[in-house]
Amino acid sequence: MKALHSELALQLDDAMLKRQAIPQITQNQKSLTLEDAYAIQSILVHRREQRGERRIGMKMGMTSRAKMQQMGVQEMTWGRLCDGMLLEEGGDLTLSSFIHPRIEPELAFLIGKPLSGKVTAAQALAAVEGVAPAMEVVDSRYKDFQFTLTDVVADNSSAAGLIVGAWSRPDQDLSNLGVVLEVNGMVVDTASTAAVLGHPLRALVAAARLVGAAGETLHPGDIVLSGGITAAHAVSAGETIRATMQNLGFATVTVRN
Repeated sequence: MKALHSELALQLDDAMLKRQAIPQITQNQKSLTLEDAYAIQSILVHRREQRGERRIGMKMGMTSRAKMQQMGVQEMTWGRLCDGMLLEEGGDLTLSSFIHPRIEPELAFLIGKPLSGKVTAAQALAAVEGVAPAMEVVDSRYKDFQFTLTDVVADNSSAAGLIVGAWSRPDQDLSNLGVVLEVNGMVVDTASTAAVLGHPLRALVAAARLVGAAGETLHPGDIVLSGGITAAHAVSAGETIRATMQNLGFATVTVRN
């Protein structure tokens, strides 16, 4: 099975490097389990590390109850972030570096103390050094952005990029902050941080538990993305996209060809 995991990770990695979408891997591997998918994801990210990239944290997925029901799952998913995914706040997103990218606003946590395993919300918050408005760039390596849960987890939960705004102190009420997503100055979506499991700290608690179950730890300096707060916006060249979060500021990026 390890050889199959490596082969499927190679297919996904090649798709990312060549910017060419591929069919869902489950089309030909219908017996793949979620455990298999995480094994493929681990190999996929290790390939990035072999090219010189460095792990900088993790992203959460399936952090809305509606999305979990839609996909028929009871557990959140996660993916790994690398420094090669970082985009400059206020800088550019180059379309040619992706296949069919979308952007969604998220709350970013900056880890200040090691965090892993089963923790309470208070314990998770005590490990946080800062919080910031952020945007995640999701970019499925699959054709037409279509996939099963197993497919998307193997594809590193569609992780492709992140833009992080200025860090703020974490000792504030994060439960119901207003979020506005704008494109070229026009509001395209609004929501609240409560869209993340009712409170984004619950995503951080889950992140600690999930990395612990994988034998990993969130280290000081790591970034954790809470999961999408609004629907994802499919980007186009010429757009300047801004996510503003109540009390925390904003994150902005401009899309170029």
